[in-house]
Amino acid sequence: MLIYVLRHGITRWNKLKKVQGAVDIPLAPEGIELAKRTGEALKDVPFDVCFTSPLTRARETAHYVLGDRKIPVIPDKRIQEIDFGILEGTQFKDAGGNIISPDMDIFFNKPLAFERPENGENIADILKRTRDFWMEKTTDPALQDKTILVSSHGCAVRALLQNVYQDEAHFWHGCVPPNCSINLVEVKDGKACLLEEDKVYA
Repeated sequence: MLIYVLRHGITRWNKLKKVQGAVDIPLAPEGIELAKRTGEALKDVPFDVCFTSPLTRARETAHYVLGDRKIPVIPDKRIQEIDFGILEGTQFKDAGGNIISPDMDIFFNKPLAFERPENGENIADILKRTRDFWMEKTTDPALQDKTILVSSHGCAVRALLQNVYQDEAHFWHGCVPPNCSINLVEVKDGKACLLEEDKVYA
């Protein structure tokens, strides 16, 4: 099994440095272009199925990456982005790129200590639901020889890949995955191996 784990393209809120989790923000024009270029780079990959976060930015990214392929595209809420609750839409960086939100400073620098916001989730929540997805798909006999696209989000991608890294203390694995980056995982005989990390094809 080959799993291409994809982060969505750029959105307007990404550019504005706003907290963007469960709010359904579409791709910006630059995000569409990035997704199209990524799709061109991956045009020869014989994807069999795509699982996507139901949020528009992930679905649109999958659409542009897959192009004309006629394969099942299946939304799954378990790979949706972390829900930031009352923090959604707030400014977390200034014009110089410095984090100005104490909550988001913890989220990026001490993620396991990030407290669940009102009406939101914490890292343990997203680790649990992405693991449910991971275990279900990687043990499904019907998928063992398939090439799979998973279109998701920055935090959800890192949570999903904890099933490969198994290093929660270093949750971000060095950084937030770049927009439209790919993490390529091979799953064979129950073992997961990272073949490409945060690769930006475009």
